[in-house]
Amino acid sequence: MSIKDWPEQQRPREKLLQQGAVALSDAELLAIFLRVGVRGKSAVMLAQELLHEFGGLRQLLSADHKTFCLGNGLGSAKYVQLQATLELSRRYLMQRLNRGTAITSPEQTRDYLILHLRDRLQEVFACLFLDNRHRVIRYEELFFGTIDSASVYPREVVRRVISHNAAAVIFAHNHPSGLAEPSQADRQITDRLREALALIDVRVLDHMVIGDGEITSFAEQGLL
Repeated sequence: MSIKDWPEQQRPREKLLQQGAVALSDAELLAIFLRVGVRGKSAVMLAQELLHEFGGLRQLLSADHKTFCLGNGLGSAKYVQLQATLELSRRYLMQRLNRGTAITSPEQTRDYLILHLRDRLQEVFACLFLDNRHRVIRYEELFFGTIDSASVYPREVVRRVISHNAAAVIFAHNHPSGLAEPSQADRQITDRLREALALIDVRVLDHMVIGDGEITSFAEQGLL
């Protein structure tokens, strides 16, 4: 049966218009992107098959060109379309935290940091520099490491904080292993950074650890 023959409230496009995008499943959202199915399969059925084949939505969206094009009903045109859509999403989230934007919710910060750090293959330590009203001054990636560690130098962090005249900071780093649980080393370097920045009256508001689909906040865990 074609999607056109489905009850209106079950069709992905109509459902989105009536209930909003958040009400749709991964397969329904992907079906809207695909637009059409293949012989014998509706767009939703094809989407379900692709999600199963790739192991989930994230794996499909992060697949390289060659791997992506192996999927049934996919090809270079769809890959280009997808990359353009993903880049629009990235730029939208980046502009939400442009210079001068006040951070008003933890979710806003989480979305921004996940966007930048979740899919990195090496560990990256980054910092959001904020003014005394918690408005963004700048986002910077300061240290880069291997698949499981990155050396962080408090002296360099202090130098960058002074350079930006920041009053507060939010630290973040990713765990390429996928686990968002802070390590003992993570806790120790956070303590050292807090002590170093306290000497110049700069507050550490949070340190977020980004894993595979999850994020741990030092502030929420009572580790700050």
